[in-house]
Amino acid sequence: MGERPERSAGLFPLSGPLRFLLLSSFLIPLGSFMVLPFMSVFLHERLGMGLGTVGVVLAVASLVQFSGGVVGGALADRIGLRRTMLWALVVRTAGFVGLLLALRWPPLAVGALVLTCCGAALYLPANKAYLVHGVDEERRPAFLSAGNAALNAGMAVGPLIAGPFVLSSPGWLFAAVTALFLAVTAGHAGLPAAGERPPGTEVTRQGLLAGVAVLPFAANALAFYLYFHFQHFLAVYAVEQASSEFYSLVLLLCFTLVIVVQPLASGLIRRMPYALALTVGFAGLAAGLAVLAVGSRTALLAGGALITLGDIVLFLKNDLEALRRSPRSDAVVFGQQRLAAGLGACASGVLGGQLYGLGEGAGHTGWFWLLAAAQCLLLPPLLLLLRRHAERRMQVPSDEEGALKPHDTDGRVPGR
Repeated sequence: MGERPERSAGLFPLSGPLRFLLLSSFLIPLGSFMVLPFMSVFLHERLGMGLGTVGVVLAVASLVQFSGGVVGGALADRIGLRRTMLWALVVRTAGFVGLLLALRWPPLAVGALVLTCCGAALYLPANKAYLVHGVDEERRPAFLSAGNAALNAGMAVGPLIAGPFVLSSPGWLFAAVTALFLAVTAGHAGLPAAGERPPGTEVTRQGLLAGVAVLPFAANALAFYLYFHFQHFLAVYAVEQASSEFYSLVLLLCFTLVIVVQPLASGLIRRMPYALALTVGFAGLAAGLAVLAVGSRTALLAGGALITLGDIVLFLKNDLEALRRSPRSDAVVFGQQRLAAGLGACASGVLGGQLYGLGEGAGHTGWFWLLAAAQCLLLPPLLLLLRRHAERRMQVPSDEEGALKPHDTDGRVPGR
């Protein structure tokens, strides 16, 4: 399907495999988000599960989907990127088949949901690593941001398509999503192999967290912890202050900003010193969370926009910095970053839920957002202290002294 160019100023031209992978990066979340955002309603109203049970099921599924990425990265390091993506899609497709069968036998629904999340955990690190495989350092932000834009576009469109059908015709919906995943899986089988070890290569056994880039890992966990205050609890707050329709509008604005702004800003984010990126990103989160406390419709839109702009900087820069600092393969690095995201999101659900409950009980939910904003200002300086301590201990050069992880033409660290 053609060789990709070694050097180019931006994203284009794209080879056939990369065009298909970016299309898949849209279609996979499109299919997933035709189902997953409605699972709480489906499990409770269609299958009759209690809300307490539903909450536990969704918490476990979210933790698996995020934190399982570290296993997906390690698997890709052993068997190759294409094989890992194929196995992940087979697992995820089986999960959607399970949801279809759960309409006849409801107990299957929980296992099927967890299976789809396992597939997502295995897929994403290999997908990101394939996108940047053999791509020179300057073009990596453009490819990663294009993948993120496709992902967010699918996440935005999926619920709009599926909303009218998830309760009235779930069987047809699950069947359509299963067919979509079967087609995408077949397409992945035709991709060129990438990241596979040559025959006879000795496999060095390393721990899942061996070679982790400590500061980007910690910064990613903190960023997701703070961002998921918004992700987990905005629905309850926005419906109370405005309406469910307005909440959907806020989410659409956030998805649109990621789709449009991140690809345009990817080069600037790459050149930005890491300390400045952390400052800008966490300041955006702090400002957005504080604005939400006002509670008006304008505040909800403005707060969502500021938070999204902050996470655009943080999420992309943390991935780029982890790739730059870690000696491990790209897939392993992306898996480690997903683990950090899962830990942060889980902590946000547990601690944030308690705090929001206290605010709701006191009749002042706005204080929840102000407390989250205060954490955005108080916690990041600890990361910068960790950075200086880690650099002194490991003798790591600063941002201005050049890249720590030079890549050869295959996108791998020489000598690895």
